[in-house]
Amino acid sequence: MASFARPSLLRQTLATTRSPILRQNVGVSQAVAFHASARKQILPPLPQTLNGTMNEPVPVPKPHPSEGSYHWTFERAVCVGLIPLSIAPFAAGSLNPVMDAVLCSLLVAHSHVGFQAAIIDYFRPQRVPKFHALCVWLLRGFTLTTAVGLYEFETNDVGITEALRRIWNA
Repeated sequence: MASFARPSLLRQTLATTRSPILRQNVGVSQAVAFHASARKQILPPLPQTLNGTMNEPVPVPKPHPSEGSYHWTFERAVCVGLIPLSIAPFAAGSLNPVMDAVLCSLLVAHSHVGFQAAIIDYFRPQRVPKFHALCVWLLRGFTLTTAVGLYEFETNDVGITEALRRIWNA
């Protein structure tokens, strides 16, 4: 059926006339047409449990050198270090394998830290402990696979900066 002949559009066009009877049903028919489909939940909500009451304070974790401010400083150093390392090989025109190795290791570290933060934020071990552990182990496996793949690409092929240069000039 053509879109201009649909009943809801027909009612709307007829409702623009000055008939008060037709104007009363416009809001109802629009709401009914909008809510005609059933609501389907793709994933059910996770179980909501509380240990104690709502007013208890959050437990403070024990300090650890790889967490907290040292971890944040490491993340920022990796992010700031990626900026000159991604520009320098193309600006200077030199292809140095040491610079490629440092760039690849910082890319792997940056990706690992970013995905680790997403796993920590969205899959809390208190709510889904087994799935959290699975995600952490999958992240470790993918990080190791990526590092080995980049190492093989750097040692047995042209390297990441030369490959990007060839793609850019293709």
